[in-house]
Amino acid sequence: MFTSRRLAIPTLVLLLGVSLTGCSAAAFGGGSSGSQAITPGTAPDSKTSDGSASTSSDIVKRQIVTTGTVVIKTANPIAAADKAASITDDAGGRVDDRNQSAATTSDPAEATLTLRIPSSRLTPALAALKKLGTALSISISTDDVTTKSQDLGAHITALQTSITRLLALESKATTTADLIALEGDIASRQGDLESLTAQQRYLADQVSMSTIKLQLLAPSVAIVKPGPPTPGSAFVAGLSGFGVFFNWVFLVLVYLLPWLVLAAVVWVGIVYLVRWRRGRRAAPPAE
Repeated sequence: MFTSRRLAIPTLVLLLGVSLTGCSAAAFGGGSSGSQAITPGTAPDSKTSDGSASTSSDIVKRQIVTTGTVVIKTANPIAAADKAASITDDAGGRVDDRNQSAATTSDPAEATLTLRIPSSRLTPALAALKKLGTALSISISTDDVTTKSQDLGAHITALQTSITRLLALESKATTTADLIALEGDIASRQGDLESLTAQQRYLADQVSMSTIKLQLLAPSVAIVKPGPPTPGSAFVAGLSGFGVFFNWVFLVLVYLLPWLVLAAVVWVGIVYLVRWRRGRRAAPPAE
């Protein structure tokens, strides 16, 4: 009796793996014949390929990811950036990134913002952004991720079913080896489920919120080339060079002063030694 129970658990696990393989194949290969997962996106396609109206079970809402780049020239990019943030907030969106720099003597002011705007309100938001200045370029692109969204949903459903069945088997396990094997399978599938769920949330966020990179530029600053020097400017430049020359001479002397003092001390010592030796040679020998 005990042996038959030990054999029953591995047999059930094997049958479960075969059934899950069939479910996964049906989910990924036969998605067109079953019900479709519906998540936030654009308007559904309510007609079939022959132009006739479809039933509610055949309607599939397309999953569209919208991204774009908008470049606008405005007199005050910093103030325009504040207005762009207000427009995005009024549309129910948010500002994910903002970089701006004030004008300098050589570079004009500019600002760059990454806007997340609800896809359903993108058109009026873009119209409001165009009023910030002169639109230099507008580029909008879309990516249909309907199939990817459906595949994620089918895979998540299959994993949830697998975990439920494994939990049921775990409650009936009678040996430690069976419990360890079932717990390992459950932990592995739960990790995969969490990863796929995170991907599904990220994809849903990309579909529901369009990503727009807004660049605000100020008009270019005209650079005036200097003309030929005048006699007065040449005289001033000469005086400046004269002062710079003597300033460097003074600095060099200050730098060499310690070495000059050391050289003078050594020179005085050498002279004194030479005179002392000459004096001894010239002195008469003592009687």
